[in-house]
Amino acid sequence: MPGRIVLFGATGYTGRLTAEALLARGLRPVLAARSAEKLESLAAELDHSLEVAVADSARPESISALLERGDVLVTTVGPFARFGEPALQAALAARATYIDSAGEPGFVRRVFERFGPAAERAGCGLLTAFGYDYVPGNLAGALALREADRPAALVDIGYFVTGRAAIGAWSGGTLASLAGAMAEPGFAFRDGHLVAEPNGRHVQSFELRGREASAISVGASEHFALPRLEPALREVGVYLGWAGPLSRVLQGLSIPTDAVARAPVAGPALRALTARVPGGSSGGPDAASRARTGSHIVAVARDATGRRLAEVRLDGQNPYAFTAAILAWAAERAAERGLEGAGALGPVEGFGLEALEQGCREAGLARV
Repeated sequence: MPGRIVLFGATGYTGRLTAEALLARGLRPVLAARSAEKLESLAAELDHSLEVAVADSARPESISALLERGDVLVTTVGPFARFGEPALQAALAARATYIDSAGEPGFVRRVFERFGPAAERAGCGLLTAFGYDYVPGNLAGALALREADRPAALVDIGYFVTGRAAIGAWSGGTLASLAGAMAEPGFAFRDGHLVAEPNGRHVQSFELRGREASAISVGASEHFALPRLEPALREVGVYLGWAGPLSRVLQGLSIPTDAVARAPVAGPALRALTARVPGGSSGGPDAASRARTGSHIVAVARDATGRRLAEVRLDGQNPYAFTAAILAWAAERAAERGLEGAGALGPVEGFGLEALEQGCREAGLARV
């Protein structure tokens, strides 16, 4: 019998989009959030017969009370560095499948390193960063590794937003997460192992529709997941191209910001300051704005000399729309069939490459 799907953070911007995507797939999630009034209003708009439950990260027991073994918990409650761990711990205690929409490097790292071993012992799966951050790069990277005519030593992945992105193209939760990520040390996979590295330390150029586009380095789930798929990998580069020509400026700011973040006194002060950035249900781009933007992801696999072995490109819809759709797909598949492993898993490890490619296609992201 399929497990229940519990959507925590249903009244937030990404949460609402995910609720709509779940319903579009014929699913009936339990809608959970901290405001009973907002929950009732959301259920009345979507489907008044949906089950709702009040739960709050400030009261971890309220999340635990929602879950049973075999359930699938989908959480969109961010910034995850501030609000994410209670839901993660509740899923572990219940031995439920856990899926989140996090994009914050520090939180992603904690899921893999701190909570992954406990999940493996408990026999449950954790899928962090299962949205536009960072499912597309995992898919493109895995496809490039598979298609290389020899084991690749390096793979570089670039994320780009296409179309006309206005000032209101990002939600309040995204902006709060970005501010929090600036205050935490970054990481990368270099020389065959994970190393500390400031986010934005490197700039890489990719060909994007006939022109050169710059992108800055960032810690991501690909650094953990792709080396498991190809043991010969010595370096994984993940780059965000959202800043365009400002990438070099952000690179220049990365080292002093990282130094402050690591300082014993200034670091906590910086994190306290960024924690004041409003997060949560502060809205985001409307349907018309989302329709004006899309996404493009490129992965390039190379050998140790730098010779290109394979290149894969994916084109898709708006990042928020994709995130909601892929979360809904993952929740449905996990509830019906379970995951292909236990512990903190990459997207390919969780579902298999062919299934993930099909899921992304259903979510509006396909190879070009």
